Amino acid sequence: MDTPIIRLIEEKDNAQIAKVIRTVLEDFNVPKVGTAYADKSLDTMFETYQKPNSVYFVVEENGRIIGGAGVAKLDNYEGNVCELQKMYFLPEARGKGIGAQMMEFCIGKAREFNFEKIYLETMEYMTHAQKLYKQAGFEYIDCALGDTGHYSCPVHMIRDL
Repeated sequence: MDTPIIRLIEEKDNAQIAKVIRTVLEDFNVPKVGTAYADKSLDTMFETYQKPNSVYFVVEENGRIIGGAGVAKLDNYEGNVCELQKMYFLPEARGKGIGAQMMEFCIGKAREFNFEKIYLETMEYMTHAQKLYKQAGFEYIDCALGDTGHYSCPVHMIRDL
């Protein structure tokens, strides 16, 4: 068995990463409206992250995508803030330190792109994810920033870069 590798998304990964994200969201019974599940970009993740100051990484193990995460400017927000986007891992990717490693990659890129802060939205019952975010220096804030369209995600967090 190969060690999982984190690498930049490629066009050939689109179908696999879309399936990973939808599978994880279904496993957690996340609403299909007002969350990443409804994002048009799910089926074109490679193309979505070709714009300046954005990046998406996938985790590949034995030729199969088992997770991913990215960074892009926060939609509909005036400040120099980016968003940690679409960070999801299949069960076989969890508990191996891949999330922490992915977080380092994303925060590193956010700094490289000269953003001042990194923001995220999640579900209240995604407690393992929140634990990871807190360990990476994120803090809870009371309201959403910008307008991502993810109005069903009630938990908002941010950290300085």
